[in-house]
Amino acid sequence: QDRLAESGGGSVQAGGSLRLSCDGSRYNFRRNCMAWWRQGPGEEREAVAIMYSGHGSAYYTDSVKGRFTISQDNAKKSVYLQMNNLKPEDTAMYFCVADFLASNTEVTECGQTNLKYWGQGIQVTVSS
Repeated sequence: QDRLAESGGGSVQAGGSLRLSCDGSRYNFRRNCMAWWRQGPGEEREAVAIMYSGHGSAYYTDSVKGRFTISQDNAKKSVYLQMNNLKPEDTAMYFCVADFLASNTEVTECGQTNLKYWGQGIQVTVSS
């Protein structure tokens, strides 16, 4: 069964760190971007970090710039999210997402096309 499997979530105090992992080895559809999205309590989903092969650098939402780093291991078909200096407002369900973007598509569309595939999500809780 094709799927994306997230791991590494949990509870941490403010200022702490977590590293999320997404195993995409069993995802066999076309993809040229991988992303981490999140949805906090009562909030809409937002793209946190995106890696897109057609773009020179990773995308980060403003609130995590300088604290979060997305990376990938192509051999393992995995993507990671290193989260440092976590804040209570980072508390959310985090989702690993794979997608295929057509050329001239905004990188923030990763996770929103009809070719998208979302993992089940993993909870991150940051206490003050």
